Amino acid sequence: MRYLLIFLFSFLSLYTLAQEAYVQGTVRDEKNVPLEAVTVSVLGEPGGSTTDKFGKYSLIAPAGKEIKVVFSFVGLQSMEYDLKLFAGEVRQISPRMRTKSTFLNEFEITEETQRTSTMNKLDPKVVSAIPSASGNFEAVLFSQPGVVSNNELSSQYSVRGGNFDENLVYVNDILIYRPFLVRSGQQEGLSFVNSDLVSSVEFSAGGFEARYGDKMSSVLDIKYKEPLEFGGSVSASLLGGAVHVEDASDDHRFTQIHGVRYRSNQYILGSLDTDGDYRPSFLDYQTYLTYDITEKFQIDFLGNITRNKYQFIPEDRQSDFGTFNEALRLSVFFAGQEIDEYETYTGAIAGNYRPDASTKLKFIASTYRALESETFDIEGAYRLDELERDLSSEEFGDVAFNRGVGGFINHARNYLDAWVTTVEHRGWKFKEDQTFQWGLKLQHEDIWDRLKEWEYIDSAGYSTPQTPPAYWGISSTDSLRPIPISPRDELNLRTSVRAENRLISNRILGYFQWENSFDIDTNEFQINIGGRLNYWDLNNQLIFSPRANISWKPNWERDFVFRFSWGFYHQPPFYRELRDLFGNVNKNIRAQTSIHYVLGSDLNFKAWGRPFKFVSEVYYKKLNNLIPYEIDNVRLRYYADNIAEGYATGIDMKINGEFVKGVESWFSLGVMQTKEDILNDSYTEYYNSDGETIISGFTANNVAVDSATFFPGAVPRPTDQRVTVGLFFQDYLPRIPSVKMNLNVLFGTGLPFGPPSYERYKDTLRIPPYRRVDIGGSYSILKPDRERKPGQAFNFMESLWIGVEVFNLLQVNNTISYLWIRDVSNRQYAIPNYLTNRQVNVRLVAKF
Repeated sequence: MRYLLIFLFSFLSLYTLAQEAYVQGTVRDEKNVPLEAVTVSVLGEPGGSTTDKFGKYSLIAPAGKEIKVVFSFVGLQSMEYDLKLFAGEVRQISPRMRTKSTFLNEFEITEETQRTSTMNKLDPKVVSAIPSASGNFEAVLFSQPGVVSNNELSSQYSVRGGNFDENLVYVNDILIYRPFLVRSGQQEGLSFVNSDLVSSVEFSAGGFEARYGDKMSSVLDIKYKEPLEFGGSVSASLLGGAVHVEDASDDHRFTQIHGVRYRSNQYILGSLDTDGDYRPSFLDYQTYLTYDITEKFQIDFLGNITRNKYQFIPEDRQSDFGTFNEALRLSVFFAGQEIDEYETYTGAIAGNYRPDASTKLKFIASTYRALESETFDIEGAYRLDELERDLSSEEFGDVAFNRGVGGFINHARNYLDAWVTTVEHRGWKFKEDQTFQWGLKLQHEDIWDRLKEWEYIDSAGYSTPQTPPAYWGISSTDSLRPIPISPRDELNLRTSVRAENRLISNRILGYFQWENSFDIDTNEFQINIGGRLNYWDLNNQLIFSPRANISWKPNWERDFVFRFSWGFYHQPPFYRELRDLFGNVNKNIRAQTSIHYVLGSDLNFKAWGRPFKFVSEVYYKKLNNLIPYEIDNVRLRYYADNIAEGYATGIDMKINGEFVKGVESWFSLGVMQTKEDILNDSYTEYYNSDGETIISGFTANNVAVDSATFFPGAVPRPTDQRVTVGLFFQDYLPRIPSVKMNLNVLFGTGLPFGPPSYERYKDTLRIPPYRRVDIGGSYSILKPDRERKPGQAFNFMESLWIGVEVFNLLQVNNTISYLWIRDVSNRQYAIPNYLTNRQVNVRLVAKF
């Protein structure tokens, strides 16, 4: 009998095993870090499993029927997999779990994940809600504290007194470069970052860690998605469209995401002062692929192809400016055209290896290629008129009399071919409350550049800079047209640049940092200490950049975190800084240096029963070995010499939270001053016998009898914008939450400018403040949480919404730069070049 019982028990056990299968794998978070204590279970079945400290699990599951395997963890989104396993099967599933989000009326609130460093985590989903004329991802930064953008057509931004070239941008640890030859926002086109592909965004306005590269101002760290399932989106507007598709294999070993974007700013550019035929065309394709070769080794590929073309045939322009007591009008008639083309190719392959749960190794090989051309021949004839200002006159606002006439010719044939190749290693070591990070990078650069551009100005009867005019005047019909006046032997150009350069160089970069978290009497502390090395064989300069950050979370009733950051931020020159105003390359310049001191606080609190956050930072940046530069629109032209020192100091504040229940909004305020002192610069003034200042040593009727030399000292840097304000506000109708409103407000006091010269001390004037209000409204036609009945149309769609945007709602004429001319009395005028006027855009976005 005993043997019979043993036989029956063994038979039943074998039968049971024959009806079982196994699910096993490794669970990681968004940053590929193994997760411990994740619950893994079969929905509706008893028992389950949990992951160990290495993120590994093994689950027994029933075979031969449809089951649902669920992964759950506090603070992370639960994940479900529908399976049907055969008896004895071992299925590998290694999910990546995302940060949990709470939905309220379709609005998403992302939970806080990081407070101890200067890196600020932003919600990438907000990008689609921000009304923006450029449509670029960087619009989410423009209302952040410390960030300044004065051009709605551009994705470029400055941070705490720095310029566009001082910002780091990474996508999946790959450094992104900005265009070289672009000189205006309307030429720029699409920025690199495709918002449809983004999963996480972190931004720091200063005091960032050693693992980020060698720039003086800021870092933007972006990670692209690793999809969990099939999905995508299609969007279209009056400015272009975009399509993206994403998918993952059943076992999540292979993921892919692709995006195509097309944009044309023709509609927006039609609101500029200069009328003509605008033909912009911007197109790009991006892809990000991942494949888990084994549980420990994964390869990634990031690819991008961008082709931006800008063609412009100007016709005429009319600009009114001045004051009520001196109302003026500039009328310009054009001939010629401009054609600019920018092609970029980026490819990067990475191998991620985890020999154990506490170690992560990454190996990256990448290449970047830029082919840029800038060609234009534009001829213009202008007249400067004074307008009738008598309010009682029937001709009020019409031309009263002519102040002068003139003309100009702009010519350029500029070409650039840049190739940057890198090989890089990054490593992480996790040990209890400590993290070690290190990296080594080899970079090869090959840049060829040919410049050929000149500018001729015949201003009100005088050829600038010297000889009298020969080819412009008033015709017999009293209209402004190019006509011959008198022959001459010499043509003097205002500017003329001719150069051809080839630059081949290599860089070696490395970093190490250590992070430790610990408690002292219930007070939480975190320390991050590190340093960077950078060597460039072009100037044979080796630099070391130590950096440190400490945070303190006191055991107070209020939820405060305080932090202090310090560090050296050396910026070795790239090609643009090497080239001077005349196209010559100076290979001997050294790295610019910014020493950061940043003291910040972070407060979480509740108001009206809803969560809020208030962040403030006080900073001081000591600037050494500066390379002065001129800025025109988005074009930077450097002096190509380390001849200045300076500083930037200020305070940034931001409050964000649920001003309206369920949706996030924010308000930011920045106060800043930045100055630089060009070393050993001076100018001399000459005086006649009456003590009056004369322009030079002698004039027709004056002889200098005395002179004085002045040293200007510190002058405002070109980015000295004293006060900036940013506001992003979201709202919805309480009874109809499908109807939403988004408001974006930007304000910045005026930037310094001066007459066209290379004498920075003359830049004492200020551009009028930048004031911009954009508003958008949308209606959700299909909601993500709607009930979907079998056979119902559009069940495959997750959501569908339509929106209307109004750009520059208040119709403010913002100034980006100036055109300088003279009248018949040799008086000089600065004619403002205005940005875009009020425009309406319509958008349609579908997600599936």
